[in-house]
Amino acid sequence: FEASRIGGHDVAEACEALLRGEVEAFISMGGNFFRAIPDIDVVCPTVKRLKMTVLVNTKLNRSATVHGQKAFLLPCIARSELDMQNGVAQTVTVEDSMSMVHGSTGMLEPASKHLISEVAIIAGIAKATLAPNPNVDWDSYVNDYARIRDKIEAVLPEQFYDFNQRIKEPGGFRLPNGASERKWNTASGKANFLFPAGVFDEDDTPPGADHLQLMTIRSHDQFNTTVYSNDDRYRGIYGDRMVVMLNPQDIERLGLKAGDYVEFQTALDVTTPRRASGFKVIPFDVPQGCCAAYYPETNGLLPLANRDSRSNTPAAKSIPVNLVRMNPEETQVALQRRGLIAAAS
Repeated sequence: FEASRIGGHDVAEACEALLRGEVEAFISMGGNFFRAIPDIDVVCPTVKRLKMTVLVNTKLNRSATVHGQKAFLLPCIARSELDMQNGVAQTVTVEDSMSMVHGSTGMLEPASKHLISEVAIIAGIAKATLAPNPNVDWDSYVNDYARIRDKIEAVLPEQFYDFNQRIKEPGGFRLPNGASERKWNTASGKANFLFPAGVFDEDDTPPGADHLQLMTIRSHDQFNTTVYSNDDRYRGIYGDRMVVMLNPQDIERLGLKAGDYVEFQTALDVTTPRRASGFKVIPFDVPQGCCAAYYPETNGLLPLANRDSRSNTPAAKSIPVNLVRMNPEETQVALQRRGLIAAAS
C-alpha cells in the first residue's frame, strides 16, 4: 500500500482535533491517554461524541471510563506473561532510560487463556482492513516476533544490526547517541547552541508577582500515570499526593501557612477557567516564584495551547497559576471527597 504523506497528529494536535469535532474514532495501544493529556476537563467531555473508542491495555485505567458511543476494551498479554506462539515463548524488546535495548520474555501464566498479544491485535486489524499483499505476511509476524526485528534491522541497519543476536547479550546493547558520545554532525564538528529570540523570557515571573510558575512532577512510587502509593521518598512526603510545595518566603508573602488548603487557578487565561482544589501547602526548597505539585492530579490546569512551539510538547513544567486559600467549609468538602474525613451525618 502507499503510505500517506499527510502529516498525522501528535498528542496536542489530536486533542485539538477532538475539540474541533474532526475525530470519529480513537484507538489506543496501551497507555492512559485521557489521564495524561493537558486540559483534561476541557478535552475529555468531547470523547462521548466519537462513534467508537478502542483501548488495548494490560490493565484497566481511567481512560476506560472516557469513551465514545461504542467502546471496546481489548485486554492483551502483558510483557510479564508467557506469550507462546507455535509452542515457542516469544521475546519482545524494551529500551530503558539509558538507551539500552534488551529482550524481555514473560514468565507468568496469562491472566486468561483468551488473551492475545498486541502483535496479534495489530496484525488482525491490518488483515481486516487492508487488501492482501504477498509482500506482507501478517501471520508470520504473529507466529515469530524475531521476524519483526529482522524487518526493523532492514530499515535501520546502523542502529539495529544483528538485532536478534545482540538482544541475547547480558544487558542488551546500547543505541547510538551522538550527544552522549560527543559526536556532532555539524560543519565545525562541535556542538552548536542556538538562542532563538524571546525563548528565555517567555516564562519569566517578575519578583513579587501575584502568580506563580507551577511545575508538575512525579513521585518515587509512580510510573507515568500509574501511582503505586501516596508516598514520595524522594521528597520526604508520605501519605498524600494532594499537596503544593512552596518556598517558605512565598508562603509568607501570600499570607498562607503550612497546612493550609488552597485552590489552583490557572493565570493569564481568563477565557477558560481552570481550577484544582484541595491541595495542602507544604514548605519546600523550590525557587521563589515557583511551586510544585504532582502529575496527573494537576493536568487540568495546563492549557492545551501552552506548549513548545517546535516540539509541541505541553509546557507541564511552567504553568502560570494563582493560589487561593480555601475556607474551612470548602476544605471540609474537599477532604470528604478524598475520604480523609467522614461526611457529616
